[in-house]
Amino acid sequence: MESQKQQLRERLQTGFLGIIAFALLLFLLVQARFMLICLAIAIIIFSLTSDAIGAIARRRVPNWLATTLALIGIGTGLLWASATVVSQINEVVTTSISYAEQMQAALPALLEWLGPQAQETVDTALRNFNLTGWMRTAAGSASNLLSGAVLIFLFVGFMFAERAWFPLKIESLMSNDAAAAERVQRIITSIMRRVNRYLVVKTLVSAATATSVWAIFTLAALPLAGPVAVMTFILNFIPSVGSIVATIISVVLTYVLTTDLSTTAVIGIACTAVQFTIGNVLDPMLLGQTLRLSSFGIIISLAFWGAIWGIPGMFLAVPIMVAVMIVCAHIPWLRPVAVLLSREGHPDDGLAD
Repeated sequence: MESQKQQLRERLQTGFLGIIAFALLLFLLVQARFMLICLAIAIIIFSLTSDAIGAIARRRVPNWLATTLALIGIGTGLLWASATVVSQINEVVTTSISYAEQMQAALPALLEWLGPQAQETVDTALRNFNLTGWMRTAAGSASNLLSGAVLIFLFVGFMFAERAWFPLKIESLMSNDAAAAERVQRIITSIMRRVNRYLVVKTLVSAATATSVWAIFTLAALPLAGPVAVMTFILNFIPSVGSIVATIISVVLTYVLTTDLSTTAVIGIACTAVQFTIGNVLDPMLLGQTLRLSSFGIIISLAFWGAIWGIPGMFLAVPIMVAVMIVCAHIPWLRPVAVLLSREGHPDDGLAD
């Protein structure tokens, strides 16, 4: 009887400590969100460029030269991407401010079929919403991309500086157990390979979708074709909901810019057809069985990381989920988590590659 009380006491203590540890983890994730988001992106970029450096090195190029070229490319790419996003956001903000009154008049008319009460509700909400101020705040927040790009570049640079010592550090952490160190190295390599493949495929699919949307807006002689294409490219990295949000924004912008229901319907149907075709045919065909993640688990991951890190967390939700599933598959008491995250109930341990 005494032993049972002792076991119950130990379980309660363990559970209590687990709750405290989880609360502290959430606190740290929220308070250090900017640095942690930059670190997560830096790890992904490091993973992607490591494979590229290895391919260059196999062509008898010195490792230091390949690393230097990679860092120059990363720095140039980060600055170009940040400047492009900021300029496109500024263009959208400028155009939106000039069309603000037109949009506040157009949106209630779009919902005329819902009845006068719905129109009045939407009209009141729009009048109480300071669109101009919100747009200017969004433009100011976009400038943080440049400081984030600098921090990401620094993280990647120091990762490359420590790259040669990673295997030795893993072996030391495994108490000089060569077999365990090799197993951990294989797991890390598998996570990097799967995340890399996912990101490369998503980049190609998002680029194809963005190009199609740009062509639709250009053929319709609508302004903001470039910014809408950039927005579509970015949002398509968010699984499931990103393409829906991008299509809705495209339709609303079309109606605000034209105030013509027939043109809006044509653009909406065309954008929906592009998103559906590419998202349901091209995307699964290229990804195949690479991830094997639960669709419900992806939605939960999107909601969790979106609540913790906002929109950047939604972009990182799938790569984090892949890493968590593979790691949990190797820890006996966390294996049920891996089972829940897997699509068929057979979690991927990352060692089948």
